[in-house]
Amino acid sequence: VGNFGSDDRMDYTIIGAEANLAARLQSIAEPGGICLSYETYALVRDLVRARPLAPIAMKGISREVVPYEVEGLLGELAQRPQVISEHATGLDLFLDVEAIDENGVERAKKRLS
Repeated sequence: VGNFGSDDRMDYTIIGAEANLAARLQSIAEPGGICLSYETYALVRDLVRARPLAPIAMKGISREVVPYEVEGLLGELAQRPQVISEHATGLDLFLDVEAIDENGVERAKKRLS
């Protein structure tokens, strides 16, 4: 972090491996979503629910990175027990049972069976 430039034009910016990693994680996050590195996830795992994504190679980073997709704060998720969240290869399912009517439940059952 620091000032870069000349006396005529100064720019305050951040550079380095951490900034590169943050930019790469931001680029793979869903719109409005958050992706964390394992190192960051390890610091906040008591506060957030996150699921690991497949390891990826990132340009400018010499090791594979395991990104973690944040699903929410643990306290918030405990207050919303009616939301079902399941993940598997090729499947991301979020079901809010309070927001779906009987007709929607039946359609979902048929599609998933």
